[in-house]
Amino acid sequence: MALVAIPDGLNQDQNRPCAVTESEGNVVPGPLPNPGKERSRYTAARTSERRSGRSGLLVLPSTCDLPVPDLPPGREWSEPERQMWDELWQGPQANEWDDSFIPVVAMFVTHCSNILGGRASAWMAQEARHLSDRLGLTPQGMAALGWQLPPQAGPAAPVVPLRGA
Repeated sequence: MALVAIPDGLNQDQNRPCAVTESEGNVVPGPLPNPGKERSRYTAARTSERRSGRSGLLVLPSTCDLPVPDLPPGREWSEPERQMWDELWQGPQANEWDDSFIPVVAMFVTHCSNILGGRASAWMAQEARHLSDRLGLTPQGMAALGWQLPPQAGPAAPVVPLRGA
């Protein structure tokens, strides 16, 4: 079965404009891309461009020079929680956060503290995982947000073998 391009970019069955795309050497008609729709071919094409590194990735600075916001009131914050708060707000992702992220980062710090302290349940671990993705703290989260870390300056860190391995 041979596929043939429709002349003038018109869909003869529905009498409306259509896009013409190439697929494995054949020219086939298709709907016009709609950048406003989530599942549009336009959106999928832009996503593949971002994944392939052709365009659209935001390279974050290596640190954030903006002032670290105060921890939210309402509870006592431990010293390790304060350190984590400062580290998060000085990291590359903090360049993209505004003040509306303060409660979200505070929840992430609280969940991580409970997890590392052995006081967390499974839902807290799951919530911390979701928050880390939404904040761009994981490679998967950074990819979803279209962020990229800057190239590493200097030599790579040495690989240290694990004991007993």
